[in-house]
Amino acid sequence: MDFKTEMVPEYRIAYVRQTGPYGPANQHVMEELKEWANEKSLLDESAIILGISHDHPQTTPAECCRYDACIVIPEDFRMDASLEEGEFPGGEYAVFQVQHTEEEIQKLWAEILPSLHNLGFQLDNRPAFERYTGAMLLNHQCEVCLPVKEL
Repeated sequence: MDFKTEMVPEYRIAYVRQTGPYGPANQHVMEELKEWANEKSLLDESAIILGISHDHPQTTPAECCRYDACIVIPEDFRMDASLEEGEFPGGEYAVFQVQHTEEEIQKLWAEILPSLHNLGFQLDNRPAFERYTGAMLLNHQCEVCLPVKEL
């Protein structure tokens, strides 16, 4: 599976957090984020949306898994109290563009994790995330970004 490495910049983000099993509830908070972003005129083709999975479901109890639906906000944007504000730290990531379906994302995880080492990389402890732009959303695509460091 093809990928590129990218030094992802630090981002100022607005986000909604969901704590509990990953799955349908993630979609609910993503829709809540998009509704807010649309009301604030932030949801256009240049928008960058992140879905950050903070915890590994095989090592963290399902009820403790944290997922943040985020949108990158400009430095001069004035936040209100309806969403949380934070910083995404950035760093080096392996970036894979896939169709945004559960099947394609599961296939990616099954195929790439065993072969990352052979490609000269290992995962580090930063969170993995899915990244969407306005144009990608229209085409049902996303980028899966895995935190890596060279061996």
